[in-house]
Formats: sequence, C-alpha cells, structure tokens
Amino acid sequence: MIVHIPSGIDRMMNFEVKKMDLNKIVSIFTIFFLSGQTNYLLIMNALTLFGMYGIFRKCGLTPWHALIPCLREADLGRAVGMEREGRISAMLHGILIVLNWLSLFLTNSSLENTLTFLDLAVILVTIIQFIYLVKIYLALIEVFNRKKIWILLWATADFIPAILWGWVKKYQPLWTVEEMKHDASSFFSGSKAAVLDQGLTVNLEERTATEFFKKKYLLRDIHMYIQPGHMVLLLGGSGAGKTTYLNAVNGYEQAKAEVVLNGHNMYKEYKDMQYDIGFVPQQDLMRGSDTVYRTLMDAATLRLPSDFTRAEREARVEEVMEIFGLTPVKNNLVVKLSGGQRKRLSIAMEFISNPTLFILDEPDSGLDGVMARELFLQLRQIADQGKIIIVITHTPDRVIDLFDDVIVLAKDANRTGRLAWFGSIEDARKFFGKENMEEIVKAVNRQEEGGEGRADEFIMKYAEESRENSAPAGRPQEKETARKSQPKQESGVKHNV
Repeated sequence: MIVHIPSGIDRMMNFEVKKMDLNKIVSIFTIFFLSGQTNYLLIMNALTLFGMYGIFRKCGLTPWHALIPCLREADLGRAVGMEREGRISAMLHGILIVLNWLSLFLTNSSLENTLTFLDLAVILVTIIQFIYLVKIYLALIEVFNRKKIWILLWATADFIPAILWGWVKKYQPLWTVEEMKHDASSFFSGSKAAVLDQGLTVNLEERTATEFFKKKYLLRDIHMYIQPGHMVLLLGGSGAGKTTYLNAVNGYEQAKAEVVLNGHNMYKEYKDMQYDIGFVPQQDLMRGSDTVYRTLMDAATLRLPSDFTRAEREARVEEVMEIFGLTPVKNNLVVKLSGGQRKRLSIAMEFISNPTLFILDEPDSGLDGVMARELFLQLRQIADQGKIIIVITHTPDRVIDLFDDVIVLAKDANRTGRLAWFGSIEDARKFFGKENMEEIVKAVNRQEEGGEGRADEFIMKYAEESRENSAPAGRPQEKETARKSQPKQESGVKHNV
C-alpha cells in the first residue's frame, strides 16, 4: 500500500535534507581550509593563515600557497631546509583531512565501531604531525633568528607568532628561498678528477632515490683521485652517506657517476671487474660450523676464476692464511675463534681474489686497541703492495698514523651527503682547525646530533678551494704524467683534480 505524504510536510523534509547537505558542505570547506569546525578554531586558524601568508611572502615563497593545506606544510619545510619533514607533515595533514571527512559523513550512521576507530586514528596522526611541525617550527625560529622559547607559542597558539612574524617589520628571515638556491649553487666545485691509467678515479655527480614521489639527493658533487698504495679513511656522521658512497664506488648501487679503477670503467665493465674489488661488511657472513680452511676454500671457489685448478685454489688459501695469521687455527671451527680472528677471517675471505680495491666497513668493531692496531697494520701492509684501501671506522685516532688520506662526508642544509674534504691527514687538520679526526666529525655534525653544525661552511670552503686549485681541464698535463710515473709518491692530494 502506497502512503502519500502531505505536500507541506514533504517540502519541510526536503528543506531539512538540503539544510543538512549544506551544513556538510560548509563543514567540509572548514575542515579542508581551516582544519576545524568550532567558531574558536575557525577564528584561530584563519588568523594563523593570515600570518603564514605574510611569512611566505617574506621567505620568498608563493604567498597564496600558505592558504592551501598540504602545500603549506611542504613549502614551509622547503623554506627552512627541511624538505623531508615538510613532505611528511603535508602527507599527514592530507590523511587528517580524509579521516575528518569520513567522520563527518558517518556521524549520523550506526557504525559506532568505525567512528571509534576513526577517532583513534585522528588522535594518532595528529600527534605524529605535531611532532614534525615542532621540528619545522624550530627550524623556522632559526631562520628568523629568534630564541627557542618561541616554540611554546608556536605549539600552543601559533596564530600569535604567525601574525607577528608575517606582518611586523621587526621580524625578518635571515635568508629567502632564492638565496638558499643561490648559495646551494656555490657549494658545487665545478671540477672533475682526471682519469688516469692507475689508481681510483671517482666523479660522482649525484646519487638519488625516490621518497614520497619526490626525487631525493643522497649524494652530490663528489670528485677525487686516489693513488695506488694509499690507505684512505672515510669519515662522516650518521646519515652522511658513507655506506651509500661505498656502494656507488664498488658498483653495487650505481649512481650518476664515472668510477674508473686502473683505467677500467667500473660501471661499464662491472661483470669483469666485480672480483677486483673486495668489500668487507660490518657483520661477519660466515657459518660457525665450518673450519677456517673450509670457509676460505668456499670463498676461493666463489671468487677465483673458474679456470683455477684445485691445487691453485689451495695454494691461494694457504697464502692468504699465512698473510692474516690464520694458519695456526686453520682446522678450528669458526664459532670457536676469537673476535680478532673472526675479523681477520672475514677480511681474508674477500682478499682471496687479490682485489685491487679493498673496502672495509668498521673492521675494528668490537676489538680492543691492541687487536685493532694489529689488524690495521696488516691492512697497511696490503696497501703497501700497491692496493687501495678505504676504511670506515668510528675510532680512527688510535690508528690514524697508518692512513695516507682522509675523506670527510657531511650533510648539507638539504641533508644531502657532500664532500667536505679529501686530502692528506695533516692538511685535513689544518683545513678544519682540529687536531684529531673525531673532532672533525663533530665539527660537521648537526647541532641536534651533538655536533657544531658547520657542515655547510666546510662544504662551501672546500668547493671554493677546489675551483681555485683546478685547471679548466683537470690537472695540467705535466702533473698527470708525474702521477702516472710515480704512483707511490707521498700523500698530499689536497683537492679535487
């Protein structure tokens, strides 16, 4: 049976439905642009947007971007040199908008469990975004050269500092985005290392990755030539790109770069040259149930050319055990070895193929001073045979006298790994004004990491000196000839060639 509703009531119900739809539309608008629904939040957020408009204008950003959610956070992060944090905050803001929309549409439904879940999700995402915003606001405080106490206002009543900094002439940023771009261009050396027939040449333009659909620079502008027979220390704080750099050099993770070892291009001839590079990771990759001899024989089977006979492989294993002092324990199980013996065995496994370039990631980890020095003395002896040794160690000063050169990587303002120094140990001390290597690392580390926060200063200084000391086409011809004829000359490669 069909029941007809009187036309007056019908019109009233239609009006109420339209009114409810209009309220939802208004709510959606306020959630998207003003992040709130109460009158208090609307007013506060409107004032904050008004202030951010002025801050964007002062910082050289597009002012109206301050009015657009997500784009606002991303641009603000870019203005203070924290692009990654800005993108994450923008993504979290977008998630909050979606969650609030869902809550709005489900308010009159019977899905109580779903609403409870959405409320919890909103709380969690809000807390995470708040943490990232605090990081960005702390950086903004530095840009405007204000005391950190301002963070209290930014965290509790952001409309107050936003209006003051955006529209009062007294508050001006130390730099704008355009100035940051100009300064960044001056960080680049503009020179490449000359490619020689002997030694290692690295001309790395960039190593990138994609994060949140955006290209991120992991390494940029790293150029150097390392002579045969040199033992090189690789320094840098956490996240400076040391492992990324080594992976680019050994071809494991190729970058936009030219890496040439003894006249052969590593990237173009990788299959032929992969055994000419030995890489010893921080973690030992050995079976504890095997003997030392069995472990090295397995390594010889994998790393030596297939045309080697068993007798030749056995002879090579015996030779390597003698070099690393493993002959007395050749029949011992790996699990029974001491820490120092395990490290030597780990290195011996890579040395089986007699590589020209030897890379080691913290080989002295877990070793005391005496055992560490004994290990590095063996590496020094290997380098003296004409090999190139590159080592990462967090305790370099106890063996610094055994190294020829030092590479210092540091994170610039955009958190990209850059070359802050390459050259002799003594020249590095003069360049940084520090007596030991650990002080140098502290100088280039960010302040929040316990460092001095001078990375950009030294990156720019090194780039400027590299430009001044570079000929237009690399090194003058007579210096290239001298290097070819004297690969074992004294350490002193101070700048990019």
